[in-house]
Amino acid sequence: MMKEALGKCPVCGQDTEVTAIYCSSCDTKIEGHFSLCRFCRLTAEQKSFIETFIKCRGNIKEVEKELGISYPTVKSRLEDAANALGYGTQSYESPERERRMEILDMLDNGLITVEEALELLK
Repeated sequence: MMKEALGKCPVCGQDTEVTAIYCSSCDTKIEGHFSLCRFCRLTAEQKSFIETFIKCRGNIKEVEKELGISYPTVKSRLEDAANALGYGTQSYESPERERRMEILDMLDNGLITVEEALELLK
C-alpha cells in the first residue's frame, strides 16, 4: 500500500516539508528541504471532491449526481478546496446571480414549484 506524505502536521496543523528523497531502484538518497505541492496539503475529502469535479469536467450538475449533494454543497466544497489551495475567497458570480442559480436548481430538483420559483425570483 502506497502512503502519501502528510501535507499538514497532525499535531499543530502547519505545513510539513520533505527532508529526504530515496530511489529504491538505484539506491540514491537526497537530503535537503523540499516543499510539497499545493495538492499534497489538501485533506482526503478535498482531494476526493477535486477528483470528482475533474472527472465531471467541472459540470456542477454532474458533480451533484455523482456525489448525491446539492448545488450549494458543491459550491461550498469547491470554495473550501480553492481556499485550501491558497486562492482565497473569490466570487466570480454576483450574489444575485448565485441566488438565482440556487432557486433554479431547487426548481430543477423538484424542491419547489414553478410558482414558488417565480415568487423567489422577484
